Amino acid sequence: MNDIDFEDLPPINSCSIGIIGLGYVGLPLSIEFAKTRKCLRTKEAINRKVIGFDLNPNRINELKNGIDSTKETEESELKNLKDIDFTSDISNLISADIFIISVPTPINKQKDPDLSYLKKASESVGHILKKRISKFKPIIIYESTVYPGTTEDFCISLIQNKSKLILNEDFYCGYSPERINPGDQNHRLTSIVKITSGSNETSSFYIDQLYGSIIKAGTYKAESIKIAETAKVIENTQRDLNIALVNEVAKICKTLNIDTLDVLSAAESKWNFLPFRPGLVGGHCISVDPYYLTYIAKKKGFKPNVVLAGRDINDGMSKWVFDQLLIYAKECNLNFKNSKILILGLTFKENTPDTRNSKVFEIIKLCNKKKVIPVVYDPFIKNPNISKNSNYKILEKLPLDKKIKFDIVILAVSHNEFRNLKRKDWEILCKKNSIIYDLKGIVPRELNPLRI
Repeated sequence: MNDIDFEDLPPINSCSIGIIGLGYVGLPLSIEFAKTRKCLRTKEAINRKVIGFDLNPNRINELKNGIDSTKETEESELKNLKDIDFTSDISNLISADIFIISVPTPINKQKDPDLSYLKKASESVGHILKKRISKFKPIIIYESTVYPGTTEDFCISLIQNKSKLILNEDFYCGYSPERINPGDQNHRLTSIVKITSGSNETSSFYIDQLYGSIIKAGTYKAESIKIAETAKVIENTQRDLNIALVNEVAKICKTLNIDTLDVLSAAESKWNFLPFRPGLVGGHCISVDPYYLTYIAKKKGFKPNVVLAGRDINDGMSKWVFDQLLIYAKECNLNFKNSKILILGLTFKENTPDTRNSKVFEIIKLCNKKKVIPVVYDPFIKNPNISKNSNYKILEKLPLDKKIKFDIVILAVSHNEFRNLKRKDWEILCKKNSIIYDLKGIVPRELNPLRI
């Protein structure tokens, strides 16, 4: 790239990139860096080497065989890549010029940030930098969701302690938050604007150019790492609050004995009404990121009220949904404890195998407390032991053979397979005087389903 004249930085078009963590974020990033042959900004040829690292050797073996269990990439795409190596040996990253860290950042039981994966990854990179021999200064970029200040106050400190190198003298650092939306085929890595940032002006410019070489939608260069970190957590906090609002509206509508979705459809006739829907809020972003924001706010002496109120509403929806089912079952003279229950969908959202923080598990646990073991079918889940904390039976296929019928059918996730069910399919699944609980508003209204 001729317009960047930084002799101590690796050439953007021919650098070696090590990506740590090959999940929903790291794998698509690895593939895009490996397959791009021409810089989107300069149109110059690209010849990069990508090393994808993951601690899980089974994940590495799958990827080497062209299998992606996250369903975010195609087998043909994986098998056709030449300039990428997958490894579970961290020492293989010693030849990398750029290190991109995309490891999980969950919350613990107290709903505080769990930075254990980030800590281990940072220390591993620091250890590698101490052994690395190159004329180019390395660049470490974080993509994991963190609270504002984590990269500079936590991660960089770990790297410097392990490597004995000095930031902006011996290495550079940056933050570019992931915006992956699992299961979304319309909004992919390259079609979403990428926020970038760096530890100084040099690294900020370099990192922006690096991502700009592969992101078709372009980049947004933030003024600082902390601004980029904050932008990430408020993106999902905003969505969380909007969903919390309609969840509370759903509760109000229930007391008024009117249909929530009918109310929202009417309101959407106004041009600036936001089309959010009530329901269960899970996943690794919306249900987690607000706690990262409120954690650092409280550390700095500020108590956030609105954000935590939204979290309380959304965290409590599983219990509210279940309670509504019990009330309706009693009104229908249905003995819940003796009911045969089918739950359709186990993932946290539609058309993805991602079960992280899925609130469907909470509904299953509530069934278990009533001594009921539900039957679950999800076209994306084949592992019957995906959760050891709840008791349920996984079906391999939807029972549409008229031999198995249920007292209660809970539509929890709007997978395409469920959206395509006809009225006769629902009738085959259900006994007479049964209950269909439609959490997504996709069951034919003439079947009189219970809705949120």
